[in-house]
Amino acid sequence: MASDRRLQLVPTAVSLVDTCVILDILTADSTWGSWSASAVADARDRGELVINPIIYAEVSVGFERTEDLDDAVPSTDFRREPLPYEAGFLAAKALLAYRRRGGAKTAPLPDFYIGAHAAIAEYQVITRDKARFSTYFPTVELLTPT
Repeated sequence: MASDRRLQLVPTAVSLVDTCVILDILTADSTWGSWSASAVADARDRGELVINPIIYAEVSVGFERTEDLDDAVPSTDFRREPLPYEAGFLAAKALLAYRRRGGAKTAPLPDFYIGAHAAIAEYQVITRDKARFSTYFPTVELLTPT
C-alpha cells in the first residue's frame, strides 16, 4: 500500500509597504528608520513586497529622475502592482466615513486608497499609521511598531 504524501505549501505573505515606511528607510529617519528597515526585511523573508502607483508617486517627490527612484525602490524588491478598481470604491467609502466622523477635510484620498488596495487584495500592510488602517480597514493585517 503506497503512502499518501501530499506537499504542504506554506502560504507566503504579501505585504503592501506604506509610503512612510519606505521614506523612513530612504531618509535614514533617526526615529523610525531602523524599525522600518527591519520590518521590511522580515516581510521580504516571509513573502513578497508590493507597492502601487500611489506609493510610487508619493515616494517620487524626493527624486529628480525616475531612474534614481527605481534604483532606490527596485522592482526586484518591490513588485509594482496596479490599483484594483474595487479599491477605488472602498477608498471613497472609507474617506466618506472618516469625514462623517469629523476627520479633517485635508486627509487625502490616496491614504485611504492604500488601505483599500490591501483590503481588496487581502495583503498585510507595513505602516506606522495604525489608527487609520485599523479603524477604516479592520480586516487588513497590520505590521506596525508596538
